[in-house]
Amino acid sequence: MHRLRTCAARLRPLTAARTGRGTSIQRTPVPAAAPRTFRHIRCYTAPVAAEPFLNGTSSNYVEEMYYAWLEDPKSVHKSWDIFFRNANAGAPPGMAYQSPPPVGETLSGLSQIRGHHVAQLDPLGIMDADLDSYVPTDIITSSDKLGLYGLDESDLDRVFRLPTTTYIGGSETALALREIIRRLEAAYCQHIGVEFMFINNQEQCQWIRQKFEKPVSDILLHSCHRFEDFLQRKWSSEKRFGLEGCESLIPALKTIIDKSSQSGVESVIMGMPHRGRLNVLANVIRKELEQIFCQFDSKLEAADEGSGDVKYHLGMYHRRINRVTDRNITLSLMANPSHLEAVDPVVQGKTKAEQFYCSDTEGNRVMSILLHGDAAFAGQGVVYETFHLSDLPSYTTHGTVHVVVNNQDDPHYWVVNAPIFHVNADDPEAVMYVCNVAAEWRATFHKDVVVDLVCYRRNGHNEMDEPMFTQPLMYKQIKKQKGVLQKYAEKLIAEGVVSRKEYEEDIATYDKICEDAHARSKDEKILHIKHWLDSPWPGFFTLDGQPKSMSCPSTGLSEELLRHIGSVASSVPVENFTIHGGLSRILKARCAMVESRSIDWALAEYMAFGSLLKEGIHVRLSGQDVERGTFSHRHHVLHDQNVDKKICIPMNYMCPKQAPYTVCNSSLSEYGVLGFELGFAMASPNALVLWEAQFGDFHNTAQCIIDQFICPGQAKWVRQNGIVLLLPHGLEGMGPEHSSARPERFLQMCNDDSDAFPKITEDFAVRQILLPFRKPLIIFTPKSLLRHPEARSSFDDMLPGTHFSRVIPEQGPAAQNPTGVKRVLFCTGKVYYEFTRERKNRNLDESVAIVRVEQLSPFPYDLMKAETDKYTQAELVWCQEEHKNQGYYDYIKPRFLTTVSSARPVRYVGRGPAAAPATGNKKAHLMELERLLETAFNLDSFKGQS
Repeated sequence: MHRLRTCAARLRPLTAARTGRGTSIQRTPVPAAAPRTFRHIRCYTAPVAAEPFLNGTSSNYVEEMYYAWLEDPKSVHKSWDIFFRNANAGAPPGMAYQSPPPVGETLSGLSQIRGHHVAQLDPLGIMDADLDSYVPTDIITSSDKLGLYGLDESDLDRVFRLPTTTYIGGSETALALREIIRRLEAAYCQHIGVEFMFINNQEQCQWIRQKFEKPVSDILLHSCHRFEDFLQRKWSSEKRFGLEGCESLIPALKTIIDKSSQSGVESVIMGMPHRGRLNVLANVIRKELEQIFCQFDSKLEAADEGSGDVKYHLGMYHRRINRVTDRNITLSLMANPSHLEAVDPVVQGKTKAEQFYCSDTEGNRVMSILLHGDAAFAGQGVVYETFHLSDLPSYTTHGTVHVVVNNQDDPHYWVVNAPIFHVNADDPEAVMYVCNVAAEWRATFHKDVVVDLVCYRRNGHNEMDEPMFTQPLMYKQIKKQKGVLQKYAEKLIAEGVVSRKEYEEDIATYDKICEDAHARSKDEKILHIKHWLDSPWPGFFTLDGQPKSMSCPSTGLSEELLRHIGSVASSVPVENFTIHGGLSRILKARCAMVESRSIDWALAEYMAFGSLLKEGIHVRLSGQDVERGTFSHRHHVLHDQNVDKKICIPMNYMCPKQAPYTVCNSSLSEYGVLGFELGFAMASPNALVLWEAQFGDFHNTAQCIIDQFICPGQAKWVRQNGIVLLLPHGLEGMGPEHSSARPERFLQMCNDDSDAFPKITEDFAVRQILLPFRKPLIIFTPKSLLRHPEARSSFDDMLPGTHFSRVIPEQGPAAQNPTGVKRVLFCTGKVYYEFTRERKNRNLDESVAIVRVEQLSPFPYDLMKAETDKYTQAELVWCQEEHKNQGYYDYIKPRFLTTVSSARPVRYVGRGPAAAPATGNKKAHLMELERLLETAFNLDSFKGQS
């Protein structure tokens, strides 16, 4: 039997000194604890028909295999290993043997799984794409490996049946082994390597096989190469993070965009690091060259407010005709800082928003492309946070094409649940083919895909770098390496595709374009960062060509609308829907609050959102457990107790023509999700986008998004954003990780001058939606106050004509006789309720006034001046529960001094300086609070102090 002979041939190299089938080997005694005796195995060989695998095989031979297997299961062929394992497990005769796959199927599977290990991916020819020199021993790359499969040279011309899982045969069902190996090498082991067999979907695996196992030409290389050459000649001493060594990136991106346009995509949002950004702007986005070149002129003055940014951080938005499809396409390259991968979730959020606003539920019209460096792609966690969002319903963008510019910097292992197409970047045709397949994959399956462009950096990290210090051998080879344009041009000229004259004319034409643009760039007198805006909001800032009014309208609502929203919030607007008994009590309590015209935080939030939805403003609330609320206070999503996954969102039943309300629990991520929501808020100013941290402290892991995008975004990139951060804050004895949202960090990044009393303008009180500008809003939200009986507001505070109160003055007996007040406590947050309770206990209602500061920045100079002028005889004290080096004191103190008309000192009451934001000991917390209250209400506490 051929199969048996093949199996025996496979086994011979693995047995000791065997020269023929009858040669004996030294036996290892059967272990006493062997699960089965050889006598048991013999029963499988007695009736030959019972085990066709053993037909013609002597029992001595089987016995030898069995002893060898007991000693080391890996010493025998896999088929014997399976046979003995099944027999020992009790499989009946005739069932222990499992047929090995045909040779063609075995080789096909191995090539698909491991072919990228031996593919010729490195343009330099000195390294492996994954910097791992391991080559699987069972891949046939030469005839000396045939013995691993029980084969020899004579078998190369034998014909083998092809499995249904390969497409290398075309219409043929069988091929000679020599041709099988040749075709598999051509598909998987040349300039393209594919990783996809980990995908647990047969349809998707077969799709990839079909694309790469079938035989596989104007490529835009000259403009990319000459652009970099021009910059190097004109500004040799400037950093530009050029693309030399990976010029194929430009035709790669153009191929993805062209192919996607053919599939119906109308908008592409892109994010990328420094390397090649200027080239992408010039040759993919098609930004005017003079606008790029003038960025190199250090003499030009900035026209826009703010700091601006270096040229290789800037973005661009451009709508143009795609030359391949003659369809309009919008390209947006997002501005981003040196935190290279931080832009990934921002791009995804903006993509999701554009899909949402154009009702693109499948991602057929809007898509994203993310470019990565190899080391950052492997090393930065936000990459994986972003990948994880790709399958969540409220976050998926229905597939992203990831392009890795693989500089071969460091060893890297990518753990992504997406096919990975490795390709030698010095083979432009292979690059374009792979990018076509990647775009088709995304359009077909709406899932992520990774294109790994294996390349090098001709100039090191940047043009000022000397890479020979650390990578001498690689850069010796790079110095000898022809550029991809030269190599490809020589190939085309040799094949007669183009003439040398045509090639040189193309080069000269593009060089003249650059020179002309350079001449025009000198006419620029001023740098306009607005020319680099990546997310414009046309029509938002002006009306009939004039700036919109900055008058702040009342935010009040009619009592009828307040009651209507409260009614919806208290109901289940879906028939045959069973809610939890505890939730029934919560809804009844809401209804009672509406009747009493006094509402808590959760219901006030409901009314704010509901009124915006009625006016057509989309509201999106995202974060960990926001649907219910971390403190079980919100309950914006109701769950049927009898039907799994049946939900109801009452706020979407507010009125017939309302805007949609999106509320979605996120993955357990802050960095990625906050970046996503920031990107979502960029797409349109006519939406309220909110991210809520489970506890305010948790924004620590999203600090990069806050520091690099949210706080300085307008100054760097003239990009307004109205994202709202809801950060539960308050020292309540819950330890250092569940107390502080670190308000001092946000206040430190505000740009108002503490030494100058400002001119009070109409926009001094910030409104998130009702004014024609957008600023990030940070709200330190309550925890214990969510259920505090005194933390309530009357309908009277919300009716037409009312406004947000930046400062809430004292309204008790102390305000009636301000000259008799001995001390004024200024504070913010929940500590106010502890102060009012303590004041009442000490009978100091007439001696101590308490003023609440509700808007910290912009600092309410005008209202604070009114309060300090009112209490002319009183001590002024800033009180906070946070430690002195944290919280608000360092921000408040200099602004108080600017505000106070006389030389009155501003005292401090609060915890002393500390490294941690709060104690983890409940008793220590209560003792600290007691000392704080004692100092605040002991009217002699500051005696003797100057």
